[in-house]
Amino acid sequence: VQLQASGGGLVQAGGCLRLSCAASGGTFSDYGMGWFRQAPGKEREFVAAISWSGGSTYSTDSLKGRFTISRDKAKNTVYLQMNSLKPEDTAVYYCAADYRRTTGWAAIRMEYWGKGTLVTVSS
Repeated sequence: VQLQASGGGLVQAGGCLRLSCAASGGTFSDYGMGWFRQAPGKEREFVAAISWSGGSTYSTDSLKGRFTISRDKAKNTVYLQMNSLKPEDTAVYYCAADYRRTTGWAAIRMEYWGKGTLVTVSS
């Protein structure tokens, strides 16, 4: 499975961005998809995920209400809508996939990773 993330960029605090992750090389609907991020000098952390069926979504408590994950099976794409961005959201954002994952969204458990896309939020 190959993953290609896009949509990052520079945005002012309070703004919004939508990240996309296009998947290829596998049956998209068989994979749970997640977004992770890594800020400079910090460990990679979980942001949000959606089950392989698309029926369940998960996100870090601190980001609920601002970040929303969704998937379009027809386009083999998963999205991360980010609203009310803050400077502390600045990071490289990665999408990841794991076969039929529905729980336990730790980075170490995700089998496939895309190259990240940089999000920079200015104050």
